[in-house]
Amino acid sequence: MSSTPVSTGSVSAATGSPVSVTGLASGLDTKSIINALLEVEREPITHLTFQQEKAADQATALQSIQTSLLQLTYSVSEFKLPTLFEGVQSVTSSEPARVAAVVTSGAGVGGYEVEVTQLANSAQRTYTYTPPSVEETVTVGGREYTLKAGTSAAELAGKVNADGQSTVYAAVTGKETIVLSSRTTGTGALETVTASGGGLAETVGSASEGRDAEYKVDGVAGTSSTNVVTSAIAGVSLTLGSLTPAGPVTIAVQAPAPNVKAIETQVESFIKLYNTTVEAIQKQLSERPPEKPTAVGELTAGTLFGDSDLTNLLSQMREAMYEPIAGLAAGMSSPADIGISTGAASGAGTPTASSLAGVLKLEPAALASAIAANPEGVTSMMQKWSTNLNQAINDLAAPGATLESRINGDGEQVREMKERIATMNEMLALRQKTLEQTYAQLEAVISRNSATSSWLTEQASQLAANAKG
Repeated sequence: MSSTPVSTGSVSAATGSPVSVTGLASGLDTKSIINALLEVEREPITHLTFQQEKAADQATALQSIQTSLLQLTYSVSEFKLPTLFEGVQSVTSSEPARVAAVVTSGAGVGGYEVEVTQLANSAQRTYTYTPPSVEETVTVGGREYTLKAGTSAAELAGKVNADGQSTVYAAVTGKETIVLSSRTTGTGALETVTASGGGLAETVGSASEGRDAEYKVDGVAGTSSTNVVTSAIAGVSLTLGSLTPAGPVTIAVQAPAPNVKAIETQVESFIKLYNTTVEAIQKQLSERPPEKPTAVGELTAGTLFGDSDLTNLLSQMREAMYEPIAGLAAGMSSPADIGISTGAASGAGTPTASSLAGVLKLEPAALASAIAANPEGVTSMMQKWSTNLNQAINDLAAPGATLESRINGDGEQVREMKERIATMNEMLALRQKTLEQTYAQLEAVISRNSATSSWLTEQASQLAANAKG
């Protein structure tokens, strides 16, 4: 009797080699069976991965909101600076092209009549110029310059004008004409405007003395070596641009007052940042999570929907914009009193979408009117309002406050879940290996049983044949 044959067939389980289970011996799709079992055991990992993504997305959203809120506090803090509201003087000119004026220090309030009968000028001389045929040296304004053969008038002028120690400027009015002028205006500079050597020759009768500006302020005559006059009106600098043949130019110096334009600019900057911050928070609060999420992107949507911390903050921010501040007089107790509002209703008193969202706008005319009528009241209100609004925001968004604690908490959750997922994946990999080995052994047993059955059948057939013989 021959030995029983053993066939391992489609099963490979050599030591150190991946287990391969094909199911040929059993007729079962063992690979699909293993995958189905693993898929069931993988569901907790999938769920935990979604939770990890959700926590990470919430932390990112909160971080973005915290950054915006902190930037807003910086803008609000500008209104606590006394320099924003301190009084500054302004000055106007009836003809700024002829006589321009700026305040340089405290100036006497009132109107001044300025007449200009002569502008300050520089001393000048004109020279003809012939390019040298060989290298040579010329002297211009007491400074020496070496010219190569063929140096043009424009090149010579360039050398002079680029020389920081030169006392003159050079202008080329033709291919062979150079006009030299003193670098300062006023009388007494003609002796410095000279040139000699090489192909330079002064044009006869071209020399002209520099002269001082001549003017009158309220009938009092004065002179200046330049066209910028700082001593005619105390605290005011005048720039003389042309003569005044049609009559004097009126210079009006105003009393010190807050700079309306500077305050308006700061308010507009605040409103822009406030609106973008509120709109970003509103978007997060209104985004609903999907009822039946099927992907990570859907599951992480709406993580801050209806968030109580952010909802309460928006409510406090709106109150800070409109609620009267304790201790201030009626009519100047909130930003609404200086033209900061959510805008007028549309139609028959229907609130606009931006109004409902709390988006702000400024009425510049109302702000200017409030500053003109009660500058001290505007200053006091804005400084106290900025303190209150900053406090409301910082209670939630300042370093170490609620938002940062939530962000850190979400980050810690993400780290913990990553570790759990890694551990669960390792366990699942071991489970897969165990299943593959189990089914490999099952296939081996079935294969051996099948071989034994075939051998017994063969022996029975032989015995039956021998019996007949």
